[in-house]
Amino acid sequence: MHIVAIQYGLFQRVLRPGQSEKVMRKEYDFSKGKRGPVVKNTGKTRITIYLDDDIIAAFREKGDNLGRGYQTLINDALREMLSKKDSVVDAKTLRRILREELKKAG
Repeated sequence: MHIVAIQYGLFQRVLRPGQSEKVMRKEYDFSKGKRGPVVKNTGKTRITIYLDDDIIAAFREKGDNLGRGYQTLINDALREMLSKKDSVVDAKTLRRILREELKKAG
């Protein structure tokens, strides 16, 4: 096997058999290029969020025990909380319902 080393100033490039010395073309055709992300959106959005250290540690430990990612577990917990929110009655709503029922009862 014959290996060639080419010096570019301070850098050196090693060419293996079958590799071309040309590293870059002089021009590239971007006429069919599209703007936007290279990877299509998968229905998830990257965000930065600050959580308490003990919360993250608990989810990481739980994830390790279950063999799942801690971020997936946090996402599942948030989804569960959102689904339960609609069925939970807060104090203000409970007072309104009681007033309406007491009014009906006379």
